[in-house]
Amino acid sequence: MSDLTRILLVDDHFTVRLGLAASLDLEDDLRVVAQAGSGGAARREFRSHEVDLVIMDWRLPDIEGPDLIRELKGERSAVRFLVLSAFEGEENVYQAMEAGADGYVSKSVEAEEVLAAVRQVANGAQYLSGDLERRLQQRRGRESLSPRETDVLRGLVAGRSNKEIADELSLAEITVKQHVSKILQKLGVQDRTQAVLACIQRGIVNPD
Repeated sequence: MSDLTRILLVDDHFTVRLGLAASLDLEDDLRVVAQAGSGGAARREFRSHEVDLVIMDWRLPDIEGPDLIRELKGERSAVRFLVLSAFEGEENVYQAMEAGADGYVSKSVEAEEVLAAVRQVANGAQYLSGDLERRLQQRRGRESLSPRETDVLRGLVAGRSNKEIADELSLAEITVKQHVSKILQKLGVQDRTQAVLACIQRGIVNPD
């Protein structure tokens, strides 16, 4: 990598990109070469520019960050990825890092920490802000929910009954009940209310 780190910013909020780009471009060793507000735009800019580092949000209008990271990493494995997001749940961090992110920073941190994270990730190291390392380790110690269990969990978050979830997913009500029991076990909680709270806090299901 050259002394100049070329950066692609990906965030659907224009003001966030504007402020971040202004801060980064003040640094002699950092240069924002492209910006994008969606996954589709990010793909086009990524393929049109020489990029060393992509700074991106976890959620975009048309794709979630981990899926985009996995896709772009498949095209150019040497490019580094730093997630800068308001989503700080252990599942958010876990999914991003499993997809190939090299760092994860909360949007609530000071500008100095963002710059430190950018340089550390650009130089080949990993960076996790605050207690995200602890959250990531906690998540890695837990069993993942299956796709169907996640579907059932979304129904619980929406306040639906077992019968309503069963009808929506074309399942038998007893099957939904079995999924709910498994969800409680995997989340380490006692009831449906605790499961809903835990999944939101951990980022398993993110609010719209």
